[in-house]
Amino acid sequence: MSTMAETDVEQVTLALLDAANDKDFEVQTQVRKSMLTLANEQPDRVLAMCQDYLLKHPKLVVSHRVVILQTIELIVGSRIDAISYPRIKSIISLASDEMTRSKEVVPDWQQAASNILVAVGNKHINEIMEEILSKFQPGVLPHFFVVQTLANLSDSNVYGMVPFLNAILGTMLPMLSLTKQDNMKWVFSSALRHFSDSILEYLANLDKAPDPTVRQDTFSSEICAAFDILFNNWLQSRESKLRLTVAEAVGSMCHLMASDKLEEHIPKLIPAILSLYKKNNEHYIISKSLCHVLDASVNMGSRVLETQLDSLLFALHQQVSTSVDYNNPPTVKNHNEVLRCFSLLANTFPDRVVMFVLQRLENSNERSRFGSLAVLRHLINSSTSMMESKKLLILASIRQPMADHSNKVKKRVVQVISAMAHHGYLELDGGELLVRFIVQHCALPDTYQHGQKPADPEEVTNESLRTMCDNTLHLLTTTVGRLADVLWPKLLYYLTPQQYSNATTPLCKSLIVLGNKKKDNKEPTFNIDFSQEVNLPSPQTLMIKLLVNAAFPFNSRGHGAPSLSLLQILSVNIHRNTEAVWDQEIPPLLTVLEETTAEDLDKKSWNENLLQLLAKTLVAVEDDKWVCQFAAEATSYLSTYNNALDEKSFLYQCIGVTLQHSFNKDFVKKQLQEILLKARHNDAVEREGLALGIGLCANSHLEGTLAKLDEFGKSDAFKKSPSIFNLLKDRNEVETEKVKSTLILCYGQVAVNAPPEKILNRIDQDILRCINKHFNTKVLGIKVETKDLTMKLSLIQSVGLVAKAISECVKKQGYVFSRKQELIALIQDFIKAEPADALRSPVRHLVMSTCANLMPLDPALSENETFDLLKVCVNSVFSLPPEPHTPEKITKEEEILDPKQRKALYKDTLSSLHELLSSVLGKDPTPDSLQSVFKHIECWLTSTQDHERERAILATAHMLTHYLDNMTVKNMMSFHNLGALLGRLSPRCSDPHVAVRTTAIDCVYILLTIQLRYEGFALDYKDDAVEGLLPLKTQLENPDHSILYKSCSELTKVMSKRLPQPQMTTLVFMLFEGLVDSQTNCCRASSVILNTLLKNRGGGLQEMVPEMLEVLHVRLQSITEEQVRVAVGQTVLIMASQHLQTVVNTLVNQPLPYDSWTSEMWMALGADPIVASQIIEIVMEKLSVLAPYVDKKESLIRGGTTKVATNKPLAMTCGLKELLLNGQSQEPALSKFSQLFSCLIVRLAASVGVSAPKDNSTKRTASVHVAGVAADALRILVARAQLDEVLKRLEEDKAWDAMREEKTHITGVTLLARAMAKHAGPRLPAIVECLCPTLNNIYECQRITVTAFFSELLNHHVATELMFIDVLMNNMMERISDPCCTVRMLAVRGLGNIAVGSPEKVNKYAKELLAAMSSGMEEKDDPGKLITLEAMSGLSKVLLYLDKKNVHLLVVYIFMKIKPFLESENDEIRCASIHLMGKLSKFGSGEPVFKDQIHNVLVSLLLHLVDPNPQVVKACKYAMRVCAPMVGSEQITAMFQNHLHEDKSLHYGEFINDLTKYLIQDFPGMLNFYHISVLQFFKSNWSEVRAGAAMFIGFLLGNLPEEHYAHLNMGTITKGLVMLLQDPDPLVRVKAAEAMGHFH
Repeated sequence: MSTMAETDVEQVTLALLDAANDKDFEVQTQVRKSMLTLANEQPDRVLAMCQDYLLKHPKLVVSHRVVILQTIELIVGSRIDAISYPRIKSIISLASDEMTRSKEVVPDWQQAASNILVAVGNKHINEIMEEILSKFQPGVLPHFFVVQTLANLSDSNVYGMVPFLNAILGTMLPMLSLTKQDNMKWVFSSALRHFSDSILEYLANLDKAPDPTVRQDTFSSEICAAFDILFNNWLQSRESKLRLTVAEAVGSMCHLMASDKLEEHIPKLIPAILSLYKKNNEHYIISKSLCHVLDASVNMGSRVLETQLDSLLFALHQQVSTSVDYNNPPTVKNHNEVLRCFSLLANTFPDRVVMFVLQRLENSNERSRFGSLAVLRHLINSSTSMMESKKLLILASIRQPMADHSNKVKKRVVQVISAMAHHGYLELDGGELLVRFIVQHCALPDTYQHGQKPADPEEVTNESLRTMCDNTLHLLTTTVGRLADVLWPKLLYYLTPQQYSNATTPLCKSLIVLGNKKKDNKEPTFNIDFSQEVNLPSPQTLMIKLLVNAAFPFNSRGHGAPSLSLLQILSVNIHRNTEAVWDQEIPPLLTVLEETTAEDLDKKSWNENLLQLLAKTLVAVEDDKWVCQFAAEATSYLSTYNNALDEKSFLYQCIGVTLQHSFNKDFVKKQLQEILLKARHNDAVEREGLALGIGLCANSHLEGTLAKLDEFGKSDAFKKSPSIFNLLKDRNEVETEKVKSTLILCYGQVAVNAPPEKILNRIDQDILRCINKHFNTKVLGIKVETKDLTMKLSLIQSVGLVAKAISECVKKQGYVFSRKQELIALIQDFIKAEPADALRSPVRHLVMSTCANLMPLDPALSENETFDLLKVCVNSVFSLPPEPHTPEKITKEEEILDPKQRKALYKDTLSSLHELLSSVLGKDPTPDSLQSVFKHIECWLTSTQDHERERAILATAHMLTHYLDNMTVKNMMSFHNLGALLGRLSPRCSDPHVAVRTTAIDCVYILLTIQLRYEGFALDYKDDAVEGLLPLKTQLENPDHSILYKSCSELTKVMSKRLPQPQMTTLVFMLFEGLVDSQTNCCRASSVILNTLLKNRGGGLQEMVPEMLEVLHVRLQSITEEQVRVAVGQTVLIMASQHLQTVVNTLVNQPLPYDSWTSEMWMALGADPIVASQIIEIVMEKLSVLAPYVDKKESLIRGGTTKVATNKPLAMTCGLKELLLNGQSQEPALSKFSQLFSCLIVRLAASVGVSAPKDNSTKRTASVHVAGVAADALRILVARAQLDEVLKRLEEDKAWDAMREEKTHITGVTLLARAMAKHAGPRLPAIVECLCPTLNNIYECQRITVTAFFSELLNHHVATELMFIDVLMNNMMERISDPCCTVRMLAVRGLGNIAVGSPEKVNKYAKELLAAMSSGMEEKDDPGKLITLEAMSGLSKVLLYLDKKNVHLLVVYIFMKIKPFLESENDEIRCASIHLMGKLSKFGSGEPVFKDQIHNVLVSLLLHLVDPNPQVVKACKYAMRVCAPMVGSEQITAMFQNHLHEDKSLHYGEFINDLTKYLIQDFPGMLNFYHISVLQFFKSNWSEVRAGAAMFIGFLLGNLPEEHYAHLNMGTITKGLVMLLQDPDPLVRVKAAEAMGHFH
């Protein structure tokens, strides 16, 4: 390389060194990369410059110095082998000097210098040591970083350094006593640690070491001497950081000390290290050091270590007891080091360590226990053999922490138990306590309600502890095989005590695993001898517990299925006869549970299945003694469920079923007495359960049960004696009433469950008499005074059950229930007393259910009695709030029901109302009776509340179904209320609430079926029309309006066909009421039904038309629903089509904007094609002659005018728009399409930017978008012409919005023309013909619009195909000289478009086109350069098709004209000029002049490939691709054509790199021109282009062979790049630095 070039490299390197401290990180990085690149070629030279730079700038800021030193380190690190020895020596000297120049410690600077020495030391350790040891002289304290460097060298080059360490240590020792400053003490300590670690590593790998003769004792004396100083003097420092480093060093040094010296130091060393725990927070380092000391002591068999044991254990225990933060790694590491210390000590002093840990377990402090348990677990797992003899001791000691209340401690206890289980502790005596501990904690209740989270993330919640215990129990069962006999059958014990109920699921799962394994392996221990096993429950108690669990399968974490599965496995252990029954019955029950959730389970049916399972089991057992034992144990087990009353209720039923299967009558009576006495009568659930149990017992023991109930009713239980109710005196009354309630219920259940043949003659005498006696009133003759809700409920339930029993028996024998009216009146009062706004008790449900059971019994109620009963019941139920409603006022006695209970109560209440309605109708199924019941319901059908309508329609459907099933047609009687019922029910078929809709269609179907019966059709007759209603039901589930509309029409056709004429009037006027229903959907339905009816059968209603119109007019004022207004408009059209003219005149004069009613009327007029055609003619004529707008002055002060639309044309456009919205207007619109299209586009042109006129009455500007109305009308017209593709395109392009607004109007019209040309060509000749005259209009706006439309049409071949191109071209030529600038621009655009639309015509108009484009590029009156832009763009298009002869002479002239535009700041002009250049290329091929022009602009094009504007980039790619063949290089041509595709991304760096290679190869003579061109772009306005220019120069230099350097002005290049390295944009600085990397 020439001297000149070397100077350039130096200049560049210098510039990079200047920029090394750039504020932008990426620039810094690139500078470093470039330095490395330069250094890769010439490491010595670059290193020399770095050195010189540092030497010449002694006052350089530290950060800058550091970056340069780091760069030197990188170069040395990567090119150490290529650097000359003198340079290495020089670098060592420099780094050493930089490191030690300042006596003060300057970390960043000196560390960077130290790092260089360490990097060099990996290869040249001797030279480094020579330099460093020269600054490490005996008797003189060295520089901090000299010692630091030695330490780091010993780390990075162990084998190189260890041989020097003896000498270094020898020199270092005297220095230690001279050291006074903490930082020097720190660095010496750190170095000693590194040295010790290196020596240990060297000794551990002697096979790889250069000198295998090195031994530990080589260093012992020096290390011992250093140890003394560090230990005796420095460890006591006040500076904590120093103390830690000294401790760390001391720990590492212990391993190298002579055994006797270490033994001598241990008594002082260990207390010293332990004392550091109190002084420092970084305990990990202390623990690590301690671990080293202990390891070294244990390895050499220290005798004095035992004397330190107590203090060691105490301190280590304190450490292990501190909490571990798993997000903070040092605390985790410390914990592990401490545990390692415990292991080391435990293996040497097992008895003392274990005893210490166990004694610490007795400490109740949470942290202390926590630590002890962690150590215990660690020792159990890690020191197995040593712990063997300590097992019983540990078992005894673990009891203490098991009693701890802290969940954190318990969690650790569980972990210890798990470890103990795996090492054989649980089989030992006392192991069962650990099992109990696990089970107890499987039964923990939740700490938090569902969804809540603990505030403290460290908290161990009951849930997490319980889950851990569940998993542990499962693990012990499945992975520790020897535990099987410890757990089976002992785990059974935990199933029955109530305190373990929440552990049932994991217990059962474990027992199932164990039982199955033993059963499959036929192990004798599978069979349980309950008499031998201590503490196990009896087989009967086990079965009872598991059966009750199964009744509530989703309680206690889903214990149902595990309980049943366990029961099946235990079968032969429960009783030898159960296996076959259970193997058959239990699997289907388990399948049910698998397929259901808690919400889906049918509780009633599930309980019945379980009671059947019990009954079948008792039959299979065939052992009355066993059955009696079962009943007795079940009775004594009742008290277990005092806090779980649903379970207790089920157990009562089990007892009832068991007593049913017992043959011992005395035993049965004894058990009945016991359960009656023991029962807690205060609770409703228990009362009902007890009554159910006694009822079930009565099935087999009627006599005995009645006798026992009678005896109990007379017993002490009813005397106010504290012997039974140990309560205060005034409470006895209450308790007595509760017991009476129980007995009343029992009698009801006995009545229902007893055999029918035995019960009827006991109803009055035994059952009702006793109920009456206990109710303590004279219903039956005495005034009712009881206020006790329990008594009321029991009475209602019992009477209902008795009525039910009678109903069953009456089928076989007659019976008059003389007390019926009294009972109904009494219980009806109970309903009246219920709160109207809430459903809190089952009173309503029970009263209605009971009344329904009583209604069929003789004697019948009077009409008034029936009316009152229905009114009270219907209103009481329908007015209830919807289910989720929670009442606000709740008295003290009342409880809020949970959602499940509330849901069930609502369901039962509604069902019982339906039952009652059916029961009332059943007595007299006639139309009048139906009407009398329906009148209580109909007002609720139009309620605003969904839930009220739903209740009413469901009740109606239920009632009509019952009516149809039970009606009798004695003679041809008429169903006179059919019209009224249909009028009420048919609109509900469109109710917004789906349940109401589908039920309403059922109602209509049933009504029409009833009508058929009354018309005399047979029961099995199916009318096709009526049957057609049923499929509508599924359609109505879809809320889509169109489907509802269709369904309503179908429904009406059926009604219309089946409805007798006399019923029509009632139906129509009912439907008018329906137009203003509370639900808009029903208003719609009413209108649809009305219109369909009028079309089909309106002929018979002639005399009603005036009244109908009047009613409609009134209704219209209050109808807001648009769809209903539309339908009413159709109704009006049906009735008033003859009066069109009047209607039209009225509508045109309506105030603007039209209200929805007027709009609907206009639209309705479009339904008649003839009328529509006449209106279109009128509108077009008026629009062509009336002035579209007037200019009004804005204000006298400001001046200026505003365009304001004239009223009549605007009103007509609005009306036309509405009319076209009607699909029926298609035919007339199509017949006049061209005229109407042209008329509307011209109307639109005159509407853009025009304000609406003022309303005469309000004097306010009407809120009408004038252009919007015209655009909408045009859009609707296009839709009517079914030009779907046109519409689709325009919608996609948002063209309609564009057309409405002044700024985007031309774009919108262009899009319209484009869509029409592409998809509606055949319609264009007629449209063009209609539009041509407009180009001479006085309204400039109309000329602009039409020119824009024509201009775009020229863009499409359709103009030639349909032969209207000449018309368009002539018009465009004329417009070139239009006074309006916009029109001229659009005309130039149109002329350019011919090249796209009809390229074959281009040469025909060549002369005119070139003239127009040339003048366009020179246009003076062109403020935004829009005409220039259009001219260039148009010329680009035209050039594609012009013959060479037409353009040949103009090529260079045009090229010259374009060139200035290449660097225009206007993106579009830049883009158009580049594009045009590409188009010109074909005319210049083979022309040397043109080739020169291409080379002239090549650099500009290449650099604009990174232009910030993506369109400019695309244009460059295109222009370069098409100009490629003219460049004169095959390789460049291929490159341009392969890589420069508009849609493909370009890796610019790679591209320019390759390109410069070809330029150098093919055009060496032009390199001077190219690089001068590029340099000009160093000052470009765009930072991307400046960065690109830097890259270009960089690659040019990188690829340039040495001999070509003479072609370049390196001085200018260097100056330019140095300037760019200071550019404000970091991207440019990065690229300049990168380019500089190529200077080599």
